[in-house]
Amino acid sequence: MAYKSVNPYNGNVLKTVDDITDEQLEAAVGRAAKTYEENWRLKDISYRGSVLKRAAAILRERLDEFARPITLEMGKLWAESQDEVRLSADILEYYADHGQEFLAPKTINVQEGEAVVESEPIGIIFGVEPWNFPYYQLARVVGPSFILGNVMMVKHASNVPQCAEAFEKLFREAGAPAGVYTNLFATKDQVARLISDPRIKAVALTGSEGAGSVVASQAGKNLKKSTMELGGSDAFIVLEDADLNRAVSWAVWGRIHNTGQSCVASKRFIVVDKVADEFLKRFKASLQLLKPGDPMNRETTLGPLSSEGALRDLLKQVEIAVSNGAKLVLGGKRLDRPGAFIEAGILTDVKPSNPAYYQEFFGPVALFFRVKDESEAITLANDSPFGLGGSVFTQDVERGKRVARKIGTGMVFINQATWTAPELPFGGIKNSGYGRELSELGLQEFVNKKLIRVSEALPGGEFPVA
Repeated sequence: MAYKSVNPYNGNVLKTVDDITDEQLEAAVGRAAKTYEENWRLKDISYRGSVLKRAAAILRERLDEFARPITLEMGKLWAESQDEVRLSADILEYYADHGQEFLAPKTINVQEGEAVVESEPIGIIFGVEPWNFPYYQLARVVGPSFILGNVMMVKHASNVPQCAEAFEKLFREAGAPAGVYTNLFATKDQVARLISDPRIKAVALTGSEGAGSVVASQAGKNLKKSTMELGGSDAFIVLEDADLNRAVSWAVWGRIHNTGQSCVASKRFIVVDKVADEFLKRFKASLQLLKPGDPMNRETTLGPLSSEGALRDLLKQVEIAVSNGAKLVLGGKRLDRPGAFIEAGILTDVKPSNPAYYQEFFGPVALFFRVKDESEAITLANDSPFGLGGSVFTQDVERGKRVARKIGTGMVFINQATWTAPELPFGGIKNSGYGRELSELGLQEFVNKKLIRVSEALPGGEFPVA
């Protein structure tokens, strides 16, 4: 069975799910296509917004019920799981509240007659989504798709089947017609067939570079619009005039939130030499205060990684980094206890010749770099195949803005680690993908911008008219 729920805290198997059959898949696609054509796209935007509002209300009313499978299936700290449920509700409500405004027709000034651009849905959007934020990642594509009038079919990550089922059930309870949101326990072969199916109009993926390359090429081959939210290795720049209390506090949060398993986690800590020793000392001391344990326990501050496989991959990365000259100045080793636990770690002296220099570390291991000045910090920050987010810490906000404009990423936060909110566009460049989710920009990805032109002009030329 490809879909298996295993608690990374203790290794217990919670649930296994059979792959969908080809017959079930065909029935699901047919139902989604029919629902789109005959029902959902024809509904008034206020009706679609009411479904999103009701779904948001259910998430808030039954917060713990929805948070529980997140923690049990991928090991997120309990408070963070609750926060994810709240954030997902906020996103759904955001599009319900602002959809009418974002989708309002745009009038074009023309010399004669009228011209207007209207926003229309395009059909079935196929989402391929990851395990690290099992609801939030779904809400980011569902909110804008639903308010526009598209329908969603989703292949979720294989290790969070209970979260996948819970989100599908959420929209049934919120009053969405059957076929508006469909979870698919699909195989890789079925995913490829879905992308080539003419009834599927676009593809949204959040995942690894490898998965993105495969899915994007399949979508491109079939002339389908796609968005790709892939990996990241966000730079966390600390300039010499930074407030170190603030910088260290955000550094710990940026590296440890979700046990470091976030595309926008702070991963490369680039600190100007004048404050580097003090920052490293305090950062190291702060990470040593983390308390590993049961992620359901509110006193735990360091949970397990999402799986035994994820732990092995991260340990191997650390091993290769050290064998190529990096110094492990803190942690980075497996904890002697049951579960997929690793000590929070810091690697220094990571040179460009080291494979680790250009890699993404998906877990609580930080790469620390000492630079002489602002210019060197910018150069190092940009020396990455990734371009998702980043941070700049300085007490001179205008300076921070100038530095931000020189960093080649989709997002830069000043005096805060990279994070998210419904109204903020989310996405990157380079190997971090393309397209945007959230905000008004997220609503403009899978939409038909239809021009409607009214003219009173006659054609020119010498063509005869009977």
